Amino acid sequence: MKSKKRITTIVILSLLLLIFSACSNGEDASEKKDTLVLADAQWESIQFHNSVAKIFIEEGFGYKTDIISGTTPVTFTGLVNGDIDIYMEAWVQNIVDVYEPAIENGDIIEVSTNFDDNRQGLYVPTYVIEGDPERGIEPMAPDLKTVKDLPKYKELFKDEEDPSKGRIYGSPSGWEVDNILRKKFDTYELGKTFNYFSPGSSSGLAVSLGTSFENGEPWVGYYWEPEWVMAKYDLTLLEDEPYSDELWSEEAGYACEWPSVNVTVAVHKGMKEKAPEVVEFLSNYKTSKDLTNEALLYLQDNKDVDETAKWFLRENEELWADWAPADVIEKVKEAIK
Repeated sequence: MKSKKRITTIVILSLLLLIFSACSNGEDASEKKDTLVLADAQWESIQFHNSVAKIFIEEGFGYKTDIISGTTPVTFTGLVNGDIDIYMEAWVQNIVDVYEPAIENGDIIEVSTNFDDNRQGLYVPTYVIEGDPERGIEPMAPDLKTVKDLPKYKELFKDEEDPSKGRIYGSPSGWEVDNILRKKFDTYELGKTFNYFSPGSSSGLAVSLGTSFENGEPWVGYYWEPEWVMAKYDLTLLEDEPYSDELWSEEAGYACEWPSVNVTVAVHKGMKEKAPEVVEFLSNYKTSKDLTNEALLYLQDNKDVDETAKWFLRENEELWADWAPADVIEKVKEAIK
């Protein structure tokens, strides 16, 4: 009799273990979430915004994340193909030939505007035009106002490797804007008086500007906002022809000022099913060039992009308080302490 009871007890316990195991596996399966992949197009502001988004995605929503790095064409193709899920900084007008078809074909979804108050073009240190009495710098080119004025100042911006011409620092090669700059360079016939120098990276461009600025020397080159140098150095954007749709085309040689680019957050079409709550969060994501400039300057001083993202969120809690549901916000607050 005892033996039968013992067998019955063992059978019941075994069944309970099987049921518990099945329930546990079911819960694990339901809780398992996809890894979301973000694009790193190899400039610092997109890396910063990736880190901010990752805190919400990982700590708030419980997804794992990964990063795919590459040039703009490579990463944007990845977004269209579904190898990348999230693009935190799509500079629309710089990639309009591929961006608009991707939207129209339904390959990607534009979920928000990260910021649209940016500027880009050819800059000089303000002391080149106005001088800097505190540093003992006299104005070097007080009448320099526009891009078309540059040929008169080739001696001022002399290219040490080719003293017969000046040097204009362009975009890092591989960026889509490099093609636009080269076309503008030809349109304005700047090649007669200047060499177009393409730095190897955004850090190389920053070093060239920073070295010239610290030494109070003339410098002219491409830059954009937001970027940390804009928070650190006093720069002046050279004027160009007023923007028009007719002039801003490859056929017209981009013969006018840059439009203020709509910098969007875009996702692959599959994200609506893959992570709808993350898409909803990203639809609320909005910053500005000034906020991003400040974050990038902090990053420059502190070197760690993830710590910079936490600092940014601590400093600007009112900005993101309604980006996500209350329970997610609380998890983010805990994560950034």
